[in-house]
Amino acid sequence: MAGKQKNYFEALYQVAKVVNSSLDPATVLGEIAKGVTAALGAKASAIRLLDNRRKELMMGASHGLSKGYLRKGKVLVDKSGLDKEALKGGPVCIMDAQSDPAFQYGDRAKAEGIRSICVVPLRVGKRSIGVLRVYSEKKRDWSDEEQRFLEAAANLSAIALENARLHRALKTDYNLLVAHEYRLDDN
Repeated sequence: MAGKQKNYFEALYQVAKVVNSSLDPATVLGEIAKGVTAALGAKASAIRLLDNRRKELMMGASHGLSKGYLRKGKVLVDKSGLDKEALKGGPVCIMDAQSDPAFQYGDRAKAEGIRSICVVPLRVGKRSIGVLRVYSEKKRDWSDEEQRFLEAAANLSAIALENARLHRALKTDYNLLVAHEYRLDDN
């Protein structure tokens, strides 16, 4: 257990370094997905973000999933009981995605070799903005420690996205201010 915890701490440290080193969401989310997959010895992971209408989860980044699986179709919140529940605020794990009705694409999970899935929300304050999903090839009972690790990684993902959003807004405000001052200087 101590080795596993050390691995989680090291993985979270690496995730925090990535969050701190880049304002590019694609880079940060990709590295988080890769790190989470490795830390948990999982088959794959994905970070999906809610669209503006909060009805669909769009792909933000993934690691370990085939292109065919990634093109399986839209992930609609109303049709994915797993994601719908996770977006309410906590981890949701299922033992067998191939047969659980809470998983929207059970047939595709079978073709991809996915058995168990654990999903945690990405939250900014009290608002969910997406989910972090981790996929296992075997039936897996996700431990409390694994779920806490996933929640921490999801929180860092949300921080990275919020930092990027704030940076873009600040840059836009700055550019508008500079343009306004430039026009004042011309008069």
